[in-house]
Amino acid sequence: MSAQKIMIVDDDRDQRAGLQIRLKACGYQVVGASDAVQALSVVRKEHPDLVLLDIGLPGGDGHTVLRRLQAMTPTSTLPVIVLSAMDPSGHRDRMIQAGAAAYFQKPADNALLLTAIRQALGEEPLSKEEADLAPAQPSMAGPPLQPAVPTTAPSDSRR
Repeated sequence: MSAQKIMIVDDDRDQRAGLQIRLKACGYQVVGASDAVQALSVVRKEHPDLVLLDIGLPGGDGHTVLRRLQAMTPTSTLPVIVLSAMDPSGHRDRMIQAGAAAYFQKPADNALLLTAIRQALGEEPLSKEEADLAPAQPSMAGPPLQPAVPTTAPSDSRR
């Protein structure tokens, strides 16, 4: 079986490069697009197995790309994971309701992102060894990805 192909759609070249390094180190083929128009073209040409999609894109936002992917028969079931620096409060629910498999706020935790990718692709969960290595993958885009959205509210230490 050949490696699964993941398409990264992000206008930040460094972000695409860092994700590409991590994903290739995990055995995935990787293709990229830097704007909404290019994303739809690359999807038709490359037939990825999963899309990592930023929201803030030139040529149309990630919402538009997701809607168009969902509307096209060949890509209507294509798993899409949103990875965005935008505040999730205005976008997370909207993207999940539109069909996104998951939503991560940048920077996202490597192991959590890889787990979501593997789950969306129907692959086995990460082994303990793989999970331990995931945060150590090299990155050209700066520090390791951090957790998506805090699950607990910060405590008020002034009480």
